[in-house]
Amino acid sequence: MKDNYVIFWHRRDLRIEDNIGLYNALTSGKKVISLFIFDSDILEKLPEDDARITFIHQELEKIHATLQKQDASLLVKHGKPSEIFKELIEKYNISEVYTNHDYEPYAIARDKEIKELLTAENVDFKTFKDQVIFERNDIVKADGKPYSIYTPFSKKWLAALKDSDYRSVDCVSHYKNYAKIDVDFPSLKDIGFTTSSIKVIPFNMTENIVDNYEDTRNFPAIDGTSNLSPHLRFGTISVRKCVQNGLQSENTIFLKELIWREFFMQILWHYPKSVTNNFKSKYDGIKWRNNEEEFKAWREGKTGYPLVDAGMRQLNESGYMHNRVRMITASFLCKHLLIDWKWGEAYFAEKLLDFDLAQNVGNWQWVAGTGCDSSPYFRIFNPTTQIQKFDKEHEYIKKWVSDYQEFTYPQPIVEHKFARERCLEVYKKGIENF
Repeated sequence: MKDNYVIFWHRRDLRIEDNIGLYNALTSGKKVISLFIFDSDILEKLPEDDARITFIHQELEKIHATLQKQDASLLVKHGKPSEIFKELIEKYNISEVYTNHDYEPYAIARDKEIKELLTAENVDFKTFKDQVIFERNDIVKADGKPYSIYTPFSKKWLAALKDSDYRSVDCVSHYKNYAKIDVDFPSLKDIGFTTSSIKVIPFNMTENIVDNYEDTRNFPAIDGTSNLSPHLRFGTISVRKCVQNGLQSENTIFLKELIWREFFMQILWHYPKSVTNNFKSKYDGIKWRNNEEEFKAWREGKTGYPLVDAGMRQLNESGYMHNRVRMITASFLCKHLLIDWKWGEAYFAEKLLDFDLAQNVGNWQWVAGTGCDSSPYFRIFNPTTQIQKFDKEHEYIKKWVSDYQEFTYPQPIVEHKFARERCLEVYKKGIENF
C-alpha cells in the first residue's frame, strides 16, 4: 500500500516559517509534500524576462535548499493547477491538500475548481487565513456590511487586534514531517523564462526605519521606506512579523500602512467588480481623453515634468516607484492628461515588482477620485510644487532624469493651470451627466 501524504500548496507564501497553512499540514500527523505550481494561465501573459518570476524562482530555490537539508524536496510544477493535481492524485496517496486563502477573483475561481476536483477524489481541501490579520467579515460595521471608509475600518481593526492572536507559528520544529521524495528542481529556462536584470530589494524593518517612518516616507531621495511591499505580496515575510514590529514603535504610521493594505484587500473581496468598474458609479460619466501619444510619453517618462518622469523611469528601470511619486504620476495621468485610471493600473500591473491587484486598483481609484474613501476629484497635484515639497534639492530627479536640465529634455506636455481647469470641468460634467 502506498504511503499516505498531505500536500501543502505554496502560493502567496514563499516561506517555510511562520506559515499558518504549512503549520497545520506539518502537524497533521502525515508526511507533507511541499508544492508550488507555476500556473501556465498566468505565465503565458508575461514577458520571458519578467522580474517577478525570477524573484519567485530564487525564493523557491532557497526553500528547496533548506528542505534538502531535511532530506526532503520542494516539488515545483509548471502547468494548469487542475492538471497538476490530477497527476499528483494518481501518483501519490493524497488524503488532504492544505493551503492559505487567496482573495483575488482569479484565485477564488481557481480554488473553487480545485476543491471540486479534490472532493470528487475524496481528498479534503483545507485553507487558512495567513496573508492578513483580518479578512472577509472579520472587520465589518455593526450591521454586518463592509466598510468603505478607511478611518473607521482602521479604528475597529486596531481595537480587534487587542483580542486577536497574531503570534507567529513554529513551523521549524516540525520540518521532520516533510515527505522524502526525489524530484528535479526546474530551471527558469525549463518553465520558459530567462533571468531578469531587475532585482527585488531586501526589506528593512529596523527600529530606525519603523520609528522614523512618518518623517522619511514621503521623500523619494531618502532611503526611508521598508521595501516590504514585494515581500508581503509574495509572502517571503509574514504579516504577523510586520505587525509585531509596528506595535513595538510609538509611531503608528507604519502600522497604519499595513492596515491600508488589509482595507483594500477587503474592498476587493466584497466588491470584485471594482477591478474594472469605478467604485463610485457617479464617475462613470467622465469622458476620458485617452490620447495614445500622451499615454506613451507618460509611460516613457517624457512628459516634461521632472518628478513625474523620474517616477516613470524609476519604474521602467527598477520595477519600483516611491509611494509618494506613485500618487503624483497617477494623478498626472488621470487629472492632467484625462486618461482612464484603468490604463495606468494596467501599466503598473505589468511593471511593478510588488504588483498586488487589491492595492493597485484601490490606489489608482483613490487617486482618480473614483474609488472608496478616495481623494476628492478636485484635489489635483501640482507636479512642480511637489518638487519643492519632496525633492527640493532635486536628488531623486537627478538620479532618474539625467537630461532634465539639457536642451533635449521635452517641454511640458500640457500646462498645469490649463490641465487643472480642464480636469475640473470634465469631472463636473461627467458627474452631472451620469
